[in-house]
Amino acid sequence: MEKNLAPIKILFISISGNTRSFAQKLVQHSQTVHQADSTARLVETIEIGGDDQFIEMQQPFAVLVPTYLGGGNGINNGNQEIMTNEMRETLADNDNYHWCYGVIGSGNRNFNTQFGLTAKQYAVQFQIPVIDFYEMRGTQDDVKRIYQELNDFQLQFEQNLSERH
Repeated sequence: MEKNLAPIKILFISISGNTRSFAQKLVQHSQTVHQADSTARLVETIEIGGDDQFIEMQQPFAVLVPTYLGGGNGINNGNQEIMTNEMRETLADNDNYHWCYGVIGSGNRNFNTQFGLTAKQYAVQFQIPVIDFYEMRGTQDDVKRIYQELNDFQLQFEQNLSERH
């Protein structure tokens, strides 16, 4: 009999509600999959918000971030991320980012090169991979694909941890 795997932990920040909606869809999808297969990972989320919360992560997790930039084209200008500073601070606090195995970005594809730029900036700053992107609130196909990717990335991260110890 297989043991239950640790849940997929996701930290997210939501400004307009799109990221929160996608996080909730991931939770719901994981519950559906878990009902059919009790060894499937459940998704647990923690929303980073304006209540000056202090979070110390001691287990693997991924991050969902929307893209909010200060105008421009995302290349020569308008590449300054303006709304997710609390997430950036949470990752930096106590070196939480050492437990982060990847970032998932969202946004609006109409913004061309700015689409997903915040996730790309986090990846560079914290030296973590970009797992994937989705647009706005994401489709059901996005949810299924990203749930599987989160499973794969977390399993690899856990295997790497166990090899180090």
